[in-house]
Amino acid sequence: MAMAKRKYSKRSKIEPAVQTFTFSLPSTPSGGTTVSYIDLSQVASIMNRRFYRQGINWAVGGFKVITGQPGPGQQLIGSVVIEKLPNTWVMANAWVKSFKAWQKMIRNALEGAGAESIKGKFLDFKIFADAAHHQAGFNANLLPFSSAGTATRGEWVPSQFELPNTTSNLSTPQDILAVGPNFPGISPATTRNAVSMIQGYADSRALPYSEDPNVPDDADTNWMVRLFSDGSEQDQEVIAELELTGDTAPYPYEDDGINTDTMYPGGETQLASLQYHDLSSYGGTTISGTTRLKGGNFPCGLVKLTHDTTPESTPHNIVVQVDLIPGNHRGYLCETMMDM
Repeated sequence: MAMAKRKYSKRSKIEPAVQTFTFSLPSTPSGGTTVSYIDLSQVASIMNRRFYRQGINWAVGGFKVITGQPGPGQQLIGSVVIEKLPNTWVMANAWVKSFKAWQKMIRNALEGAGAESIKGKFLDFKIFADAAHHQAGFNANLLPFSSAGTATRGEWVPSQFELPNTTSNLSTPQDILAVGPNFPGISPATTRNAVSMIQGYADSRALPYSEDPNVPDDADTNWMVRLFSDGSEQDQEVIAELELTGDTAPYPYEDDGINTDTMYPGGETQLASLQYHDLSSYGGTTISGTTRLKGGNFPCGLVKLTHDTTPESTPHNIVVQVDLIPGNHRGYLCETMMDM
């Protein structure tokens, strides 16, 4: 009896896609630091010649840092730090709220002008990781290379908010950052300042009560408390303690009795930076000149790489390989930022 053929749905098919991206970081001088950025959506679009939106939470299998072996009289000593957008509900909600505000701004403008047809096929919500990324601009993003050379970039333009000017009918364009304070400074790459998604989200939300829950004044005489005891003496002590503990949130916020400003991780006043993902040092004893760092998920596919060398080290560059994971989103394992 012939075996029935197994049917696979089109949805379950894993499309072909480049699974390893290779980058060469700039040469770092002795005792120096170089900072580089990778946008996985941009790279995937170039390598596969198809459009991947930036609003994707990418799954990364791992990183491989190749330093090579030092030559005669050379020392290759340094470290690599990988950072990413915070993997928090704050980041997820801030992205969604900012994205919807951007969509509404465009929709209102197009409907008001009756110009819906001018919206381009590749219009996309694109942000910078942090203020340093904003200063460098998208044209400084690392591009992958092969034995034939470095890839050529296509159009990858940052999105912006047109903030109404309170003193005129004009608006002020602002680029968009994931983390840090608002208005960190004019970028020479875009000639615009920027607003922070997380700080904007923090400023838009209500604060918790200074004491939660509010305890009724007669809580110590509540009959339910006495119901399960022989007397109320110990219960009054327990309730007195409950009135003092557990009534304030375990994170700092505005007017909590200590702090005077709202504090959201990744915003202006609490860890105003990207989130550390992994770090490692290397030296002359590193086996085969290769260091591996862990994988994980990278919101918006934005990766920050910081390469430090010691004063004893010979100036050198390193090669970084990013291994992705096969999946059902055009060949990759990932999800939209709306689902993060």
